[in-house]
Amino acid sequence: MRFQKGCKNVYNVGYHVIWATDFFTQKVNRSQIMIGNFAKIIENALLVKAQQLEVVLEKYEIMPDHLHLFIKCTPHHKISEVIGQLNGYSSYILRKIYPKYRKKYKHLWSPSYYCETVGHISEATIKKYIDNQWQSAERDGKY
Repeated sequence: MRFQKGCKNVYNVGYHVIWATDFFTQKVNRSQIMIGNFAKIIENALLVKAQQLEVVLEKYEIMPDHLHLFIKCTPHHKISEVIGQLNGYSSYILRKIYPKYRKKYKHLWSPSYYCETVGHISEATIKKYIDNQWQSAERDGKY
């Protein structure tokens, strides 16, 4: 359903968000740690926190060194706070499960992120773009 209804409003609020892992110990390339069990832990943490925040992760893709999210929320959500909560909680959970990474990796995520509002015309385009991330990366020889 494209439109959502609040008690005094009708809305369709969507964001395409991208953020990357921090540089960790590598000076040039971002660390490619979000694979296998790490990716599953991050995915679960993001879904749990999204549910707590009452936002919907309409589509997401976890790449080895960054992730894409298509977030749907209400107009009262401040997207920077939503991103901060998702970011912080996923980092907290990963470090809780793997205590040895607390010292090794001072920060899990880069402090910056990309965020774009998404209108109804481009929703399908954004979803298709996120679905094709692995194919594009493999085609370009990145992973």
